[in-house]
Amino acid sequence: MTVRNIRAHQSRGLLPPPQLRGRTGYYGPEHIARLELIQELQTEGFNLDLIKRLLEGAGGSSSEVLRFKHALARPFDSEEPEIMGIADLIAEWGTTDPKMLMKSLSLGLLRQLPDGRFEVPSPRLAKAGRELQRLGVPLERSLEFTATVREHADRLAQIYVDLFLETVWTPFEEAGRPAEGWQAVQDALDRLQPLAFESLLGVFGMAMRAATDRAGAEAFKRMAEQPAGAAAAPSPS
Repeated sequence: MTVRNIRAHQSRGLLPPPQLRGRTGYYGPEHIARLELIQELQTEGFNLDLIKRLLEGAGGSSSEVLRFKHALARPFDSEEPEIMGIADLIAEWGTTDPKMLMKSLSLGLLRQLPDGRFEVPSPRLAKAGRELQRLGVPLERSLEFTATVREHADRLAQIYVDLFLETVWTPFEEAGRPAEGWQAVQDALDRLQPLAFESLLGVFGMAMRAATDRAGAEAFKRMAEQPAGAAAAPSPS
């Protein structure tokens, strides 16, 4: 960032003046955090007037707001994305059907890169898809299944976000976003992510066991009622 940019930000009221010692202006860590925050917000499409209003209404120091912004953008887990070419996808999927590619892109299972390759955001999810194919599940059905799971996951994620907003963020806003409250808000956000993950694993494990128990009981009931070798009646839809 040039000196001219910095002075322009000061003239707009976006940046506090430096500490003057004679004719030299000294900028400290808080100035640096403010400049980094301005740059990041500009990159995300915020204009300078909107940034000014945001900074005036944020409360707390720029470094605290910047840390909170980085916490919001932090990946949920440490899973590293994979990069694949179109030939790799065709080899993995066993098809050249462009509908499968478009479906994967629309679901966010793939992201196209500027160089024409594709990023797989969740290799874990891609591996699960491969295992479904090995079980005999067609690729198209696997993508439909993933889309359904994603819809449920979106709703569950929103429940946790709403809980955070209700119990942490809204009270913080109603209190005027006091400077001393930013750290507690960030701590709550940091704790929410692993807590949500572990809670969902536990609840899903209980639900999966109950579902398989019900399905198993129904299967055994049909086996008891139907002689071996007899044709099975179609199940009601």
